[in-house]
Amino acid sequence: MNLEALNKIAVKMVEPGTGILAADESTGTIGKRFASINTENNEDNRRAWREMLFRTQPAMQDHISGVILFDETLRQSAEDGTSFVKLIQDAGAIPGIKVDKGITPLAGRPGETITQGLDGLRERLAEYYELGARFAKWRAVIEISHPDIKVGRTPTNGGIKANNHALGRYAALCQEAGIVPIVEPEILMGGHHSVERCHEVTERVLNSLFTELYEQGVALEGIVLKPNMVVAGKQCAEQPTREEIATRTIKVLKDTVPSAVPGIAFLSGGQENEEATRNLDMMNKIGGFPWKLTYSFGRALQQSALFAWQGKAENYDAAQKAFNHRARMNGLASTGDWSAAIDDEVDA
Repeated sequence: MNLEALNKIAVKMVEPGTGILAADESTGTIGKRFASINTENNEDNRRAWREMLFRTQPAMQDHISGVILFDETLRQSAEDGTSFVKLIQDAGAIPGIKVDKGITPLAGRPGETITQGLDGLRERLAEYYELGARFAKWRAVIEISHPDIKVGRTPTNGGIKANNHALGRYAALCQEAGIVPIVEPEILMGGHHSVERCHEVTERVLNSLFTELYEQGVALEGIVLKPNMVVAGKQCAEQPTREEIATRTIKVLKDTVPSAVPGIAFLSGGQENEEATRNLDMMNKIGGFPWKLTYSFGRALQQSALFAWQGKAENYDAAQKAFNHRARMNGLASTGDWSAAIDDEVDA
């Protein structure tokens, strides 16, 4: 393991003013996104959509530090024959790759899942490195059960440990291959749970995670953490203010995340575009933590551009304008300089 090289990549991934574009949707997931704009899910449309994003300036150069790709996308080229990897590198960003193979029910733990993909991962990472990937992503999914459930509540300690053990093994294999692991334990925000319950579970998950990373020999200077923000479930009647979200999230991170970690790139978790941006901004306005706090957003960066594009070549410029705007807003949020007034502007 070349820790100096890994650390250099990790630091670049969380550079102030920039964040990570999650463009790693599986074929099925991007099909759902395309269905929302009545666009056929075929390889040509997937290539056209992602090429549009990767060619968007100044977003890619100024506000995107890295791009998480799907296996298909890592191997694809733009219409003129330029590989997507080169397109991303030429913009000054780092190509990355999603390496997990999705979730499956966890045996013996009803209502919980485990992420698959460790089998053959060493060999896949070696190939991905040769193709140009310098960081990777593995997503573990943690779900909080309904507050009314008293028996069989999730997550269980066993479920948390199983998912974090897999994250630790994945991260160690990445570092062995010269690839920075994004470590993503996502607590889903779609439920009925309160912000207090999310706080409690997030703390348990992150404490367990860093124990597993230590036990698997993972060097913390060469990772990026991608956690959820501490929010109430979308179905909860009482929603916290952005100040409470920011304060609780910072407290959990301070209580669990070692300062050796170069940075934390939050997932948006289904939050609306501006909601994810303003919560990140509030954390950076509060400050007082040792890591860089930035974004690793998919939908919160892409959704407005997708709706502007509508699968039509004539909407290319409008889609790029929308992507430029959201990238700029999140770049400002990563330094605590975002405001609602700025977000209301139409970028030139």
